[in-house]
Amino acid sequence: MSNLAARLYSLWAFFLFISMFAVLFPFFLISIHVPGMYSLGPLLNRIWARIFFFCMGMPVRIEYRGERPARKGQYVFIANHFSFLDIPSMGLLPYNFTFVGKSSLSKVPLFGYMYRNLHITVDRSNFRDRYETVNRSIEALREGKNLAIFPEGGIYTDNPPEMVRFKDGAFRVAIAEQIPLVPVTIPFNWIILPDDGLFLPRWSPQKLVIHEAIPTKGKTADDIPALKEQAFDVIDAELKRQCHARG
Repeated sequence: MSNLAARLYSLWAFFLFISMFAVLFPFFLISIHVPGMYSLGPLLNRIWARIFFFCMGMPVRIEYRGERPARKGQYVFIANHFSFLDIPSMGLLPYNFTFVGKSSLSKVPLFGYMYRNLHITVDRSNFRDRYETVNRSIEALREGKNLAIFPEGGIYTDNPPEMVRFKDGAFRVAIAEQIPLVPVTIPFNWIILPDDGLFLPRWSPQKLVIHEAIPTKGKTADDIPALKEQAFDVIDAELKRQCHARG
């Protein structure tokens, strides 16, 4: 793709993102302010993601490894994070969930209002906020919600698809409520939209791999290091497999 084509493709992506959000925003307000309508918000996120990638001309492929997580089960989804495209990509999962993500997104006009009211925000530079985020996440699980968390804590790697080591938060809340963890591999977003500050997406089929759930029943805080290592190895092995197959 030429530089001009990449810029036009980027403008098209930006236009899609903004225009679709403008259309959906009144319905997000309903999910925020009308009692009993919270589940509409995650559904809208899924619709938004699917239409976005369809209009971007990116075919979507979701693969499963092992036993497929139950549609009506409750899980903490954890995924690698190399690109700003990872957030809409997670919306392609056939599950409703609440994101746990960085608080800076809540400052975006209108989008930020939706984000901080439907999802859980965290300022990772503030110890007290990190502590409160764990409590809010546990409360969300007790309300029967699923969670989606990027356990690397942000886009920190300097050499994708190599991940940085996982933080404790996702594993701590999963153990606290004995909720299974579901690793998710997003193998190619670092190629489609690299974190290089240029925001020039490249066309490529969109792909996600949903792995078998990792149980936490009977686990305690002492098991966090082993669980982190297990989940890291699952996603890391899939990243290597996918990138090798792609060439």
